[in-house]
Amino acid sequence: MKDFMQQAIAEAEKAAQRGEVPVGAVIVDSASNTVIAAAGNRVEERQDPLAHAEMLAIRAALEKQGGKYLESCDLYVTLEPCPLCAAAISLARLRRIYFGAYDPKSGGTEHGPRIFDHDTCHHKPDVYGGLEESRCAALMTDFFSQIR
Repeated sequence: MKDFMQQAIAEAEKAAQRGEVPVGAVIVDSASNTVIAAAGNRVEERQDPLAHAEMLAIRAALEKQGGKYLESCDLYVTLEPCPLCAAAISLARLRRIYFGAYDPKSGGTEHGPRIFDHDTCHHKPDVYGGLEESRCAALMTDFFSQIR
């Protein structure tokens, strides 16, 4: 588990080097325990507000798996998913989410709209927050202190 979060952190660090908000995501096939997709934010590079790390990783994993669901897959991401990503996670039916830093301002799973708590949510994954929390939070703090 820790190795997968380290890979997500590496994706976040690469995103920061590109001038992106440092969020990284890795999707793991739980049956084989292998990474099937990894991504970092590319919102600025693509000028696409939907190019969040989770969204890019979900698209890549779906393409690789050849279906519309990721029921046997787990997501490792450095920041609590926003509402957009939480909805996509639900629709893709990811099995579990492991995230690093909590996001009280823009989070959508443990904060804000808490997407998975709604009766209308199609699928609720197991959610585990706080993995490598201080390191993931430091990525965000360092990034924003450099651009301000």
